Amino acid sequence: MAAARSWRAEVIETTDDAWSTALLDVLDSKSVRYLLAGRDTPLSARLESTVGDGRLHWYDSDLVELKATLFDTVDAGITTTLGGIVETGSLILWPDVNEPRTLSLVPPLHIAVLHEDQLHDTLYAAIHAQRWADALPTNALLITGPSKTADIQRLLVYGAHGPRQLVILLIRSQRTP
Repeated sequence: MAAARSWRAEVIETTDDAWSTALLDVLDSKSVRYLLAGRDTPLSARLESTVGDGRLHWYDSDLVELKATLFDTVDAGITTTLGGIVETGSLILWPDVNEPRTLSLVPPLHIAVLHEDQLHDTLYAAIHAQRWADALPTNALLITGPSKTADIQRLLVYGAHGPRQLVILLIRSQRTP
């Protein structure tokens, strides 16, 4: 995940047993008061039992109903990932009804949960291994670091069109000795 770090993503290596503690550490260190998550995802049950202190809110309404909260109140959004690309340090997301695209694109902090066994050397390797041709999504996102632009007086600005920060919780495989 060296490439992800080079793009200013913060990569926190953890295990399946410890990722919720790592998440709480991130929420505390980033002063997150309002975490938005998709309901009915592989993260839901664990998030509910871990972050149940009034910080966790569900993205379970239409965008029209949630728009003011999403743009004015939310500190962070957390998403699952379909995988990662080692060569570029990119994340692969397939947004759906449970985790809409805006969940990773609007909040100032995007927290992505990535499993080590979903890392692929290249995009081609990911497409081939995950058999994308069998069932393409309506929308696939490749995220390479926090949002950035250099079109404002040729200065590099982070967060101009999306999250200013990207934290990847990389869940390493637990190997038995």
